[in-house]
Amino acid sequence: MKKILPIFLIIVVVLIFFWQFLLKGLLPIPSDTIVGLYYPFRDAYFKTNPNGIPYKNFLVTDPVRQQIPWKKLVTDAEKRFTSPLWNSYNFAGTPLLANFQSAAFYPLNILFYFLPFNIAWSLLVFIQPLLASLFLYFYLKHLKLNKAASFIGAISFAFSGFAAAWLEWGTILNTVLWLPLILLAIDKIIEKSHVSKIKWSIIFILSLTCSFLAGHVQFFFYVFSFASVYLLAKLILARDKRNLINFLILFLIFFLLSLPQLIPTIQFIVLSARNLDLPSWQTNSGWFIPWQNLIQFLAPDFFGNPSTLNYYGIWNYGEFIGYIGILPLIMAFFALFFRRDKKTLIFGTAFFLSLIFALPNFLAKLPFIFNLPFISTAQPTRLLFITDFSLAVLAALGLDYFIVFKNKKQILYIIGAAFLLFASLLFFVLIFHGNILTALELNISRQNLMLPVLLFVMVSAILLLIILYPRKKIIGFLIGLLILITLFDLFRFGWKFEPFTNKEYLYPSTSVISYLKNQQGVFRIISEDSRIFPPNFSAMYKLQTLDGYDPLYLQRYGELMAAVKRNKPDINPQFGFNRIITPQSLTSSIIDLLGTKYVLSLDNIKNSKLKLVFTDGIVKVYQNQLAFSRAFFVSNTLSVNSKQESIDALFNPNNSLRKTAVIENSQNLSKNNWSTGTVSMVNYSDNSVILKTNNNGEGFLVLTDSYYPTWHAKIDGRLTQIYLTDYNFRGIIIPKGEHTIEFYDTLF
Repeated sequence: MKKILPIFLIIVVVLIFFWQFLLKGLLPIPSDTIVGLYYPFRDAYFKTNPNGIPYKNFLVTDPVRQQIPWKKLVTDAEKRFTSPLWNSYNFAGTPLLANFQSAAFYPLNILFYFLPFNIAWSLLVFIQPLLASLFLYFYLKHLKLNKAASFIGAISFAFSGFAAAWLEWGTILNTVLWLPLILLAIDKIIEKSHVSKIKWSIIFILSLTCSFLAGHVQFFFYVFSFASVYLLAKLILARDKRNLINFLILFLIFFLLSLPQLIPTIQFIVLSARNLDLPSWQTNSGWFIPWQNLIQFLAPDFFGNPSTLNYYGIWNYGEFIGYIGILPLIMAFFALFFRRDKKTLIFGTAFFLSLIFALPNFLAKLPFIFNLPFISTAQPTRLLFITDFSLAVLAALGLDYFIVFKNKKQILYIIGAAFLLFASLLFFVLIFHGNILTALELNISRQNLMLPVLLFVMVSAILLLIILYPRKKIIGFLIGLLILITLFDLFRFGWKFEPFTNKEYLYPSTSVISYLKNQQGVFRIISEDSRIFPPNFSAMYKLQTLDGYDPLYLQRYGELMAAVKRNKPDINPQFGFNRIITPQSLTSSIIDLLGTKYVLSLDNIKNSKLKLVFTDGIVKVYQNQLAFSRAFFVSNTLSVNSKQESIDALFNPNNSLRKTAVIENSQNLSKNNWSTGTVSMVNYSDNSVILKTNNNGEGFLVLTDSYYPTWHAKIDGRLTQIYLTDYNFRGIIIPKGEHTIEFYDTLF
């Protein structure tokens, strides 16, 4: 019973944290931002909430704008037993599986097969701190640490500032929670007999693969790097050459298992604008953790909190918060100062290196100065994952050491050092950091220092009592009290930041959305105002848009939309999108070319091609009477040799986009007498488009879905070439007569 008690307590702790989900039916999803920030949802609640639905945390919007729509597309496809290859609802078509954050192959997607989507997603969020704490507890127990110390280490990581900041994303914590199990498997493989090696080898491969498939490249890179360095350190310290070959084989097996996700992702990255559309690390004040934000390790809300709308620090709060609790932090430094063993050396080194490369100093800037592949596009603030994980392990090591030895002088030293650190950081921020704080800012900081100071005093007093009264029963009671204080500390912080919201707020239907969904045909919509129907929401309603929000989007599409925005054939970076493309150039003929049939606006629009067709609240729906069909024949084609020539031709007023298609890198296709027949849409789905055509002679057909190498075309069952057309789209030559045309997507 004593062996499983900590495991039982961990489960109870996680259940308590999610009590609002379990008892009140509130979802750990920031859906209050949907109805609180955006139209037409605000209009739908105007009668009951004329001032708008209050939302808890404006900073937590990405899950409903990115991860949840992608997961819905993936799991809907998988439940239909089709491959989730393509997202036809954003960016005029974009890869879905290759997106990586869609996590199409993640094993825990099985939840979505048997449960309603909102419940399955909530459980995916719930599972994160549960597995993170259990896996870390098992690892710490393997290190032969005290149960209480292992428990503290486990919960301080699972509910740390890093974990709280990214909890509701559903991908990041699912990526990193496997790290302690990977480390445990490494130790077991090195230590165990042949039979046990097989079991732990399987666990190692599965945990590494699950981490990779969970949906975040940058954090998996940190997991993989940490595990690899840890493995090398273990092999070197153990002078074990034999297991090196075994691990190389295991890594090879992992690599082979990852290929179905890895190959499409690499292909997408190569064709994306990832390296062209990033904020400059030199001008972005939040690219590194600002030095003054180190005080958040002691007082997480020293600069305020976005959930209380009083955060006055440098953007972004969620990127800088490394808080793990007062007691765990004291114990982590206790281990660093006084514990002398290999475990402390490994995690102490990881702590210092991760923090050094996350802060704005010369060493941290070197990867960006030399533009190192991948690393130079990764925001270093996210190294806080390694920082918090290392601190959590060090906290367990420190508490274990303290319980065993209870050295009075050592604990007095560390408490005194913590006090001086607290005071010096405060002094640095208030006196030496930049501008003098305003009276309001000082008041916010003073109020938010009160609880950390109180917790520090309480924890220090209890630690001293443990030394003064070293009786077993008293120590047990006081250690339990420390655990309760730590849980209160972390839960208060987590509950303050995390939204738990009404399930009715999760992508509700509105009159405007119902109107659009009831329209016939295949068409796209755009929003004239960023407050209306933000990017990626359309995927939840199966409506197609030109916009999109994704760190990966096709470079070709980004260049085309940049030219549209500039109203000239300028495709040079920087685009200025920063991952979010929201075309709003209503007068552009390219918007018509893309089949943009409806425009959503909060204002009255005076444009001869737009006709007001529906109004609800303050949202107006205009129909674009010049919108092209998704597929159409042209009478002329123009061959060009470069993308600059292509964009120049598209913007040439002498070229009618209805009559002329621009074909790139295809000789001898300039022609002025193509037959223009009829096209009918038979079926349009995510991975397939089926058309019926009839023309009196050879014709050229344009389909304004994004061109991508994994798409193929057949005419009456026979493969035919797809030409890169009109800069970013697809074109094929159609023989005379009646034909069935199929465009279809494949994995590679």
